Amino acid sequence: MESLGSLVGSPWIYAAVALSVLLDVFLPVLPSGVLVITAATAAAAGTATDVPDILVLTLCAATASVLGDLVAYRLAWRGGARLDRAIARSRRLTTAQERLGAALTRGGGALVVLARFAPAGRSVVSLGAGAARHRARDFLPWSALAGLSWAGYSVALGYFGAAWLGATWLATAVSVGALFAAGAGAGYLMRRRPLPHPTEAS
Repeated sequence: MESLGSLVGSPWIYAAVALSVLLDVFLPVLPSGVLVITAATAAAAGTATDVPDILVLTLCAATASVLGDLVAYRLAWRGGARLDRAIARSRRLTTAQERLGAALTRGGGALVVLARFAPAGRSVVSLGAGAARHRARDFLPWSALAGLSWAGYSVALGYFGAAWLGATWLATAVSVGALFAAGAGAGYLMRRRPLPHPTEAS
């Protein structure tokens, strides 16, 4: 962990985190959550003046998450008929689009927050919101809450995992396992959540 600290103990860690979180809306295989946890674990081993700073790291990850959502949303908005046909061919995308539309119409956006933790859920929801041309003012506040919740949870896992288990690879592994468990739970809830009746969305 000492050698890892030398890698993340630079302001460039913020750029790496931001880029990874921003791009994983298009490439869900990017280990953005692992990178955030690793940086937070290393931060727990440092002093108050060291880089990365926990608060800055959280805000950096949350901001990048919202910006990534916005980029995906706008691209899907402008995707036109080709994207609509692609979504129509995917049962997962179509179902997510229907659920999101009903949730936003009712003034709720818990699905957006839940999807942020599920594997590829962020991609499905952001692209679905744009393709369905939901208003940005309905989608983005929930995207911001989702990004902040995810970033806060990931940083807390790394930081408190290191505080309890020490700044070791074991602490990082346990924290990453907890993040994956949350993602699996969110994915299960998204699959199990029933579609609302059309009259409920009116």
